[in-house]
Amino acid sequence: MLSISNHFPRTVWVSIMWYTPNCPDGGDWTKAGWWQIDPGQSKNVFGGDLDEVNRYFCYFAHTADGVVWAGPYVRAVPHSAYDWCEWTASTDSRNVGFRLLDIGDYDDFNLNLVP
Repeated sequence: MLSISNHFPRTVWVSIMWYTPNCPDGGDWTKAGWWQIDPGQSKNVFGGDLDEVNRYFCYFAHTADGVVWAGPYVRAVPHSAYDWCEWTASTDSRNVGFRLLDIGDYDDFNLNLVP
């Protein structure tokens, strides 16, 4: 299980990507979001045995006032909740950069978002 904990003093919204070979709408990854995580809270964002999926996951997180946890893997995401293949987009999508997360051979992993 992949959990994300918010150790930042403001609410964050999180989106993730995980390896999904031959995702039906194109690409080899699935992206999903948005989980609202208030300060001091944690959310389970992916169930199951993580290392059976892939040792790499990706995430993007942001606050309402523009603080971001981002990386170089740019994908289109909507403003509302979604669960899409990596190359799916819509007319209200925006591009964000996902950050790589190496979970190694862990079955469960907790990512701490810190200031």
